[in-house]
Amino acid sequence: MAQFTPAPIKPAVAVAALEALDIGVGTIEHAEEIPRSDKLMKLTGNFGDHSRTILAGIKKERSNPREIEGRQALFAVNPEPRKMAGESSEGMLFDIGCADGVTPALAVPERAVPNGTRAG
Repeated sequence: MAQFTPAPIKPAVAVAALEALDIGVGTIEHAEEIPRSDKLMKLTGNFGDHSRTILAGIKKERSNPREIEGRQALFAVNPEPRKMAGESSEGMLFDIGCADGVTPALAVPERAVPNGTRAG
């Protein structure tokens, strides 16, 4: 593995701020390109009792962004909806490494769990 220097730790946050974030497992059922964006992919995530659309900047991170279809991953499911490239995103995919210039990897559970299972 290549030499890596971790980024400095961000400032402390109150535990209540962490508890307000709803992080759960979902299966990525579909990933499609957004023609108006060079980096965004439109993901359909299954969270057990519902599905939602989540936009993720993974188009250039992988040679085939659709390779994540069928995979479980961690998502933040309660951020306010956000408009990007004319589309609305209803959450955030946890993709490890991109912010640090490391080849991205999905944040995934160690074994399959029911969609909608919460972290924490």
